Amino acid sequence: MANQATAAGFVEDAKASLQLRNFYFNRDFRDPGAQSKAEEWAQGFIFRAQSGYTEGAVGFGLDAYAALGLKLDSADDRAGTGLLPNSFGNEGPGNYSHALLTGKAKVSKTELKVGGLYPQIPIAQASDIRLIPQMYTGANLSMGEIENLDVQAGQLRDVVFRASTNREDIRATVGGSSDRFNYLGGNYKFNQNSTTFGLWRGELKDVYGQTLVNLIHNMNAGDWKLGANLAYFDTRDIGSQPMDIDHKMKSLMLSAGLGHHTFRVGYQHSDGDTSFPYLAENNPYIANYVQILDFARADEKSWQARYDLDFAAVGLPGLRGFVRYIRGSNIDMGPAGRGKEWERDIDFTYTLQSGPLKNLAIQWRNAMVRSDVIRDMDENRLILSYTIPLL
Repeated sequence: MANQATAAGFVEDAKASLQLRNFYFNRDFRDPGAQSKAEEWAQGFIFRAQSGYTEGAVGFGLDAYAALGLKLDSADDRAGTGLLPNSFGNEGPGNYSHALLTGKAKVSKTELKVGGLYPQIPIAQASDIRLIPQMYTGANLSMGEIENLDVQAGQLRDVVFRASTNREDIRATVGGSSDRFNYLGGNYKFNQNSTTFGLWRGELKDVYGQTLVNLIHNMNAGDWKLGANLAYFDTRDIGSQPMDIDHKMKSLMLSAGLGHHTFRVGYQHSDGDTSFPYLAENNPYIANYVQILDFARADEKSWQARYDLDFAAVGLPGLRGFVRYIRGSNIDMGPAGRGKEWERDIDFTYTLQSGPLKNLAIQWRNAMVRSDVIRDMDENRLILSYTIPLL
């Protein structure tokens, strides 16, 4: 009876799901160069399972993750979309997969996880913008013992990139790679939870050290919901890194929502002799990281305007969409002088509200890029996603 009681939370609180993701990707490079386009179609299967915790002073649990990607259509002359483990000139294997386990322990409101991790903290945000997610291995300690204060500390040891089966050293977008990324930080909510102050420190061993100060504020003004998100990053080279890194990123996003409408304006300044450093394939916590560009090149200044609409307002529940335009200028191109670039995005998602395929999501993402630094692009992504609860 004691064993059954101990295992009750472990089993009864368990949950598992299988996500099916069908992804078509087309990127037109707008010129007849060596590769005129990247175009592929693939099917992904993502399994996630989380146990509950055993009863007692210390609860123990186990999580499991596994992903499989299948090639549906590709060719040597249009490979390299990031959906599959290939590149231009070699369409690669017909499938790829990886699996990870995570052990966990919990005391009160403090939780330790060791093994497979999907970090979502401002200085390390794993990416899930292709067929299967980017995953890490390492350890994370989350502490919530003090009311309104969330503290995170951990170490990432290696990474499985989005279109890969291998565990690799963690790379930076600027500088080299390392076998460990250490972090410590947290968020404190105050002012009746309408204001959040965040302070974070991350170090990619022998590559860079990065400090983030973050301030978020939300408030109501009549029928309007107003928000502001200010982030300041200070990044410098450390250890044996041969590249000089001295970079300061300023990022600001303002929002105003009224009913089913939301308006946003963003500003970003990538102040340094290099681009803004962050973990490769991560989603950096900056205002103007969008579908294709991050507007984080050396000295680049950029503005964003965005409009979101929930189409339930016009009798189409389940349909949401947005349009945005970002323009960057003052890019340090060395002897070539100063450059500029812009991106325009259109994004619509429809989620079925009833019937046998209820909650099936259909997303269309369209982007245009014109740049002095990289090739011009027109891009379309069509994504079908459906999650089957197993437990």
